Amino acid sequence: MLRFCRFADRWFIPLALIVMLAFCPLELSAKEKKPKRSKKGMVKLDLELPLPMFMGTPKDLRSSNLETSEEFKTRPTILIPKGLENVARNKPVTSSDEEPIIGDVDFVTDGDKEGVDGSYVELGPRTQWVQIDLGQAHEVYAVAVWHFHSAASVYHDVIIQVAGAPEFADDVHTIFNNDHDNSSGLGIGEGKEYIETFKGRVIEAGGVSGRYVRLTSNGNTSNDQNHYVEVEVYARETK
Repeated sequence: MLRFCRFADRWFIPLALIVMLAFCPLELSAKEKKPKRSKKGMVKLDLELPLPMFMGTPKDLRSSNLETSEEFKTRPTILIPKGLENVARNKPVTSSDEEPIIGDVDFVTDGDKEGVDGSYVELGPRTQWVQIDLGQAHEVYAVAVWHFHSAASVYHDVIIQVAGAPEFADDVHTIFNNDHDNSSGLGIGEGKEYIETFKGRVIEAGGVSGRYVRLTSNGNTSNDQNHYVEVEVYARETK
């Protein structure tokens, strides 16, 4: 009997460790799959989306910096303070291209996201930007942009910045940059290029302060031009 007890004591602890190691990974995996809880006072940003302009799998688009198919399918949840609205609606817009090829820069904030003819502005080739004047300083929490979604395309050097002055010379907050080789001269970004769809792309800004929002691009996989259907800015006035 004494020998049996010693044998049991010798093997009980290792056996218990084996059981714990076997079940702990399952518990960790279960925890990882649980959705993250919303921060206090923050809510999910739900956009009003336009109708899809094309269906099915996007055509083969070549880009050395394109996000993966899994990243394309799964969009992160963007949280903003409760009660925020799109403060860019009908706000004045200026552009680096004073004479757009098609449309008018006012289309950028007119509320029309459909992407059909007459709802987008086309700027010239190479690096171009559009800039929205929010009227006064705001805490910016999210920026949503629809470049063009009538057909699948990828826009290059997409850079979104917020600043207090229209020259964007000082105190500039870059909230997104996928220019991986600095071809637009605004610095190398860590973001990925992405395929345009009717869902647009929402960028989290984290409450950076500024009056002006500037969006830059440098052509796309279909042609050298730059397009904008709509831009929305979810922010509140700086206290």
